[in-house]
Amino acid sequence: MNFDARRYVIVAFIGLVGIIYTLRLFYMQVVDDTWTLRAQEIAEKRKEIIPPRGVIFDRNMRKIVSNRTYYNLMVCEAKIKNLDTVAFAKLIGWTVEEVRQRFKDIVKGEGTYYNKHSGKRTSNYQKIRKYPFIKELTLEEISKIAPHLDNFPGFFEEVTSMRNYPFSNGANILGYLSEVTREEIEQDRFYKPGNNIGRSGIERFYEKELRGIKGIRYVVTSALNNAIESYADGKYDTLSRQADPMKMGMDMIIQAYGEKLMKNKKGCIVAIEPSSGEILSMVSAPSFDPNLLVGKRNIGLNYPKLALDPNMPLFPRPLQAEYPPGSIFKLVQSLIGMQEGVIDENSGFPCDKGLVGCHGHASARNIPEAVQYSCNPYFYAVVRRIIHQNKKSNMFADAELGLNKWHRYMESFGLGKELGVDVSGQRPGLIPDSKYYDKWYGHHQWAFSTIRSISIGQGEVKLTPIQMANIAAIIANKGWYYTPHFVKSIGNKGPLTEYKKKRYTMVNSKHFDPVIEGMRRVVNENGGTARMARLDDLIICGKTGTVQNPHGEDHSVFIAFAPMDKPKIAIAVFVENAGFGGTWAAPIASLMIEKYLKRKIKDKAKEQRIFDARLSNYKTVSE
Repeated sequence: MNFDARRYVIVAFIGLVGIIYTLRLFYMQVVDDTWTLRAQEIAEKRKEIIPPRGVIFDRNMRKIVSNRTYYNLMVCEAKIKNLDTVAFAKLIGWTVEEVRQRFKDIVKGEGTYYNKHSGKRTSNYQKIRKYPFIKELTLEEISKIAPHLDNFPGFFEEVTSMRNYPFSNGANILGYLSEVTREEIEQDRFYKPGNNIGRSGIERFYEKELRGIKGIRYVVTSALNNAIESYADGKYDTLSRQADPMKMGMDMIIQAYGEKLMKNKKGCIVAIEPSSGEILSMVSAPSFDPNLLVGKRNIGLNYPKLALDPNMPLFPRPLQAEYPPGSIFKLVQSLIGMQEGVIDENSGFPCDKGLVGCHGHASARNIPEAVQYSCNPYFYAVVRRIIHQNKKSNMFADAELGLNKWHRYMESFGLGKELGVDVSGQRPGLIPDSKYYDKWYGHHQWAFSTIRSISIGQGEVKLTPIQMANIAAIIANKGWYYTPHFVKSIGNKGPLTEYKKKRYTMVNSKHFDPVIEGMRRVVNENGGTARMARLDDLIICGKTGTVQNPHGEDHSVFIAFAPMDKPKIAIAVFVENAGFGGTWAAPIASLMIEKYLKRKIKDKAKEQRIFDARLSNYKTVSE
C-alpha cells in the first residue's frame, strides 16, 4: 500500500480547503461590505445603568439626604437634520454662538479617550454616540423644551438624579458631589463621563457604600447604533441596586438648633452620645445651605462666593481648627496626676500668683475645688510633679522622661493624633513630646520651667473641637470611649467595625469621680465658673476655658456632659473671640443639652440673648 501517496492527497485537500476559506473570508470582509454591516447589526451592546445614590436618615428616621429627578438634554449628531440654530438657541435660552461653542466643547472635552499604554489623549468623538448638551435641567426647565424637540431631530431628554437636602443644615457634615474627573474615571471603572462622586464629608467617606451597584442591560443594535431588541430576551441582564439606606447618629433638629445659636458667630459645637460614640451634632459656624452645592451649575455659581467669604464657611472647624484648649485641659492633668500617684483627690496647693496668674479665689484643698475654681497655680504644681518625678538625677533627663510619659497618657485620650472620625480632612492637634522641644531648645536644654504653659492648656498644646468633645465623653464614661462617628448603621449592618471597639485610657476609672464632682460644682455651686450653664432640673457637669489669643480677644470654650448619672450627651462649644468661657460657650452648651434631652427651652431670655449676639470678629461679606 502506498501510504506516501495518500498523505500527499490529504495534505493537498486540507490546503485546498484552507485556500477556499481564506478567499471567502477576504471576499466577505474586504470586497462585500454587507457582511461587515451584518456583523454590526448583530453586535450586542452593554449598557450600564447607574442607580440613585443611597438615602440618608438621621437617628430619628428623618430623611436628611434624598434624590431629586433632573434631566439632561442629550444630542446625537448623526441624527441631526437641517438644524435651525437660531430657533434652537431661542428654545433653550442661549445665543447662537453659545450653541456652536457647546458643540465644539463636546468634541474637545467629552469625545476624548486616554490611552494608558501610550500616555496620550486622542479623539474618541463619534457622531453616532449621544452626549449631554445641557446638564441638570429641572422639571420646570425641561417642560419648556421637551414639547418642541420633535422639531429638532437628534435632541432628546434623559432622566438623571441629583442630591436633595430637605433640611438646610449640616453642610460640613454631609458634604457635596461633583462631576468625576478624567483621572477618577481612569482609576475606577464604575464611573463614566458626567457621573458624580462624593467630594467631601459623608458623601466622600462613604462613596462606595452610597453609590450602589450598577445594572447591565445587553441590547442588539443596528449598524447605526440604534437598539433593536433586548439580547437573549434579557437573560443576561442584571438590575441596578440602590445602596442600602444609611442611618446616622446625628439628630437633625439639634443640628439645626445649634446652627441657629451660632448664627453671626465663629466657632463650633460638637455633641456626642458617650455610650455609643455617635455624633449627635457637629456645627461649624458659619455654615451654609447644602443645596447651594447641588449640581455643576450651582457649584459654579456658589462655590467661589463661599470660598471668598471672609468668615470661611467652607472651613470645617470642628475637624480642622486646632485651638489651645485652655482650662478644660486641667481635667486631664488631674487624672494623669492621680494615676501617676503624684497627687490624690485630697491634695491641696496654695493659689500662689507668683508662679502663674490667677483670678481671686480661696486656695484649693482638693481636686474638686481645684476644678471648681479653675486654679492656675494648682495645676502648675500638679504638672510639675508629673514632669519631674526624680527618676533621673539630671533635671533635664528627668523632664524628658516625665514629658514622654505624659505624652503617652494624652495619646490614650485620643489627643495629638487623628481620632479617625468617619469624614475626611481631620487634623491631629498637637501634644508636644521631648523630640518636639529638642528641636526648639536642644537635647537636655529644657525642663518644666521652660514648658510650664502646657499645664493650663496654653503654649504649644493644640486640640480640635472634636477632641475636646471626646474628652467630655471619656470623663462621662469614666475612662473609655468609642471613636466618634456619624453613621449609626448601613442598612442593618450597624457601623463600620472600627467604631464598635471600646478604647480605654491609661487612667483607672476610680480617679474620675473627684474630677466629675469638680465639674458638677463648676456649674451648680457658688464659686463655679459656669453658673450660666445651670439648669434647675438637670445636673450638668462642665468645665470652662478662656483661651488666650495673641491676635485679638480671648476665645470662649466649655465642655460638659449630662445628666451626671447615666450621661446621654457630651458636648464642646468653642466661640472665637468671645472672651470668658462662662459668658458665651457655657450657656450655648446648656441650651443644646436642654434642647436634646427635653426638646424645649425653659429660659427663653437666655436663648434670645444667644440668638441676638453678633460677636466681634464676625464680618459680613461686604465688610
